[in-house]
Amino acid sequence: MTTMEQIILTKRPQGAPTLENFEFRKTNIPEPSHKEVLVETHYVSVDPYMRGRMEDTKSYVEPFKLNEVLNGGVVGKVIESNSDLFNEGDFVIGHLGWQEYSVAKENELRKVDENIAPLSSYLGVLGMPGLTAYFGMREIGKPQKGETVLVSGAAGAVGMIAGQIAKLQGAKVIGIAGSDKKIDYLINKAGFDHAINYKTTKDINQSLLELCPEGIDVYFDNVGGPISEAVYPLLNTFARIPQCGAISSYNKQEDDIGPRIHTYLIKSRVLIQGFIVGDYAPKFQEASQELGRMLQDGQLIYEETVTDGFKKIPEAFLGLFKGENLGKQLIRVKR
Repeated sequence: MTTMEQIILTKRPQGAPTLENFEFRKTNIPEPSHKEVLVETHYVSVDPYMRGRMEDTKSYVEPFKLNEVLNGGVVGKVIESNSDLFNEGDFVIGHLGWQEYSVAKENELRKVDENIAPLSSYLGVLGMPGLTAYFGMREIGKPQKGETVLVSGAAGAVGMIAGQIAKLQGAKVIGIAGSDKKIDYLINKAGFDHAINYKTTKDINQSLLELCPEGIDVYFDNVGGPISEAVYPLLNTFARIPQCGAISSYNKQEDDIGPRIHTYLIKSRVLIQGFIVGDYAPKFQEASQELGRMLQDGQLIYEETVTDGFKKIPEAFLGLFKGENLGKQLIRVKR
């Protein structure tokens, strides 16, 4: 085989992305040069932050370019190597294209070991989502024994790990998610103390009051919007907010305008800090080892929603904004 398929961003979305924003194209499989390897794609990660990269606006990461291959986290197998660091048959992780094969420079990849953990986990609990949860909760949230921790988007890849990390610190942990299946998972498997289905609760404000009678000390925020607006009045003195995401607004075409929060922040002396996982790059190895230890010791569990087939990548991405995934959303391209 000499050709492969790749996925191109053909136009920028207006509001929620649709399949019309993507195009499948065939091209020749590239050949690696000196200190490069050819990687066969096995797993592709799709993540909410990619929606922001589809806009041509200034952000912490460059936007996707029109008529070029989209990219993200990929685990794959080295099938040709011109590098002394990698051999044919090695499994690697890197930031690669949405395509069946990629050429990568040796310094753009690192080896992963399927004997230590499943390959897919390196894109989830042992990858960017797990590290995001770890640093957001440990470095910003800093939950203490007996405190109340609230996690929005709690059944996602980041939220479920963040909540479990807080629980290991001795906190009372409450999650917010969007289906009864997710609520059941959070309470009966992930060990959350309580969880709220924001789609079926009659009054999110009242639900929070009932479950957080002593207020909220840490709010790990993945969603923003009306849910967060219900949280601010309940923040305790010196509460901490790791601001991880704001998925409620990612597809809005109009300005995302809500109540003024300054009074709450001042009154309770609240720390709210936006962050991205790359801020903590010097500590990645240490955190990865700690997450691996917690996983091996049975202190962490995780869930994956795995969709099969390269052609399904755009659909799986769009499903993120409909809440279709439980845990990490992945596409298995090669078994």
